[in-house]
Amino acid sequence: MGRKAKVLNLSSTQRAALEQGYNNTKSPIFSRRCHIILLKSEQRTSKEIAKIFGITDQAVNNWVKRYEASGIAGLQTKPGRGRKPILNKEQDAEKVKAAVKKERQRLKHAKEALEQELNKKFSLLTLKRFLKNLSADGNASA
Repeated sequence: MGRKAKVLNLSSTQRAALEQGYNNTKSPIFSRRCHIILLKSEQRTSKEIAKIFGITDQAVNNWVKRYEASGIAGLQTKPGRGRKPILNKEQDAEKVKAAVKKERQRLKHAKEALEQELNKKFSLLTLKRFLKNLSADGNASA
C-alpha cells in the first residue's frame, strides 16, 4: 500500500494567482512551476506530475515545498542564476565604444585590442552581441 498523495488546498485567490502565472507570463519555467502546483492541488501524485513534465518526483516535491514556504514568489527563479556576462555594460561599455570607433572597419582588430586592455578572452560573436545590446539600449553612439 502506497502513501496518499499530498493535497494542496488552495484558496480562490491563490488559485487565481497561479492560473495568472500559468497563462500570462513571459517566463516558460515560471509557467511550468505554476502548472505543477495547480496539478498538485487537483490531488495528482508527484509521480504523475513528474511523468507529465519529464522530471523527477523529487523535483515536483521540492517545488511544492518551496511554494508552501514562500507562496507564488517562491516559484520565481532566484537572482544570480546562470552564466555571468564576460563584458559588463557598466564597466566595459566606454572602452568597447572607443575601440570600435578606432577600428570601425575591422572589428577583429578592435576585439584583439580590447582583450589586451581588459585582460579578458571572448569571441568575436560575443563582441557583436554586446554591441547589439548596447545599441538596443540606446547607449551606443558609434
